[in-house]
Amino acid sequence: MSDQLRRPPPAPPLLRLYLAPESTVPRRIDGAWWPRTFDLLAELPSLLSGLPRAWGQIVSVLVNGTGWVGAPGRMLVCNQVVRLRRTATARTPSTIVLMAPAHGRRDLLVVPPETTERAAESLVSAVGLTPEQGHFAS
Repeated sequence: MSDQLRRPPPAPPLLRLYLAPESTVPRRIDGAWWPRTFDLLAELPSLLSGLPRAWGQIVSVLVNGTGWVGAPGRMLVCNQVVRLRRTATARTPSTIVLMAPAHGRRDLLVVPPETTERAAESLVSAVGLTPEQGHFAS
């Protein structure tokens, strides 16, 4: 037995997610997600586990944008198989579409990982969200 104190493992980074308030009026963008990298396999589990329960169990994800690394046809997230698809439409911003049976789809603007805090706030504001709507969870 050692008398040395052990440091606790580092806490996982906070999930940077801005969500629009629930409304009966349909929105084009339901929120904004600011991942730390473009590694989809590393980033997606924390996003999906940090979503509101009211959004349902996400079974399909469509990412738009060319920067994503690692987008296999499917992956296991929280013991659930999630289908992954990618598209690269030049006319639309980087988005991620989350689909859940009986709950429909949710569209999130993706703030590029290298974006500064000031620029991220500007992007989030451009889609009608405010910094107060930020939901940061570990």
